[in-house]
Amino acid sequence: MSEFPFDPGTPMGAVLAGLAERFPAVEFSAPLGDPVARVAPDDLVALATAARDAGCNTFIDLCAVDYLARPEGRFEVVVHLLSMEARFRLRLVVALPGDDPRVPSLTGVFPGANFYEREAYDLFGVRFDGHPDLTRLLLPDDWEGHPLRKDHPVGSVPVQFKAVEEAQ
Repeated sequence: MSEFPFDPGTPMGAVLAGLAERFPAVEFSAPLGDPVARVAPDDLVALATAARDAGCNTFIDLCAVDYLARPEGRFEVVVHLLSMEARFRLRLVVALPGDDPRVPSLTGVFPGANFYEREAYDLFGVRFDGHPDLTRLLLPDDWEGHPLRKDHPVGSVPVQFKAVEEAQ
């Protein structure tokens, strides 16, 4: 782990220092001022549970990102948590391989993650192991593929316009 970038004397720094002590493999940084924790897929649920218990108890959102050109870690799952007490947001980032993007579900820790995980599955194909109902959310059940993947073919839906009568 690199040098810890937060002041442990602040409320935010105290929470993050406690998490860094419990999870030495997690890389903490602050690229744009807000704390970011890069975590392995197997440690995501444990870190999210510890963060919740340490005060980051508000789940904000979860999304997926496709970095097609990356040889390793093509996909990332990004989770945003909020600590109202210590007044900071914590971003958890999990890198996933392109051939089988899987990560454990956070629905047991934050029930509000349910629909966000379904959306990431539907649009990117990221599987959330242990999810109670990992089915399509936005697209029809018979849709093939995941349209927000950068290697998904760009298609179009034919649109027919009615003839416009010319003004006289």
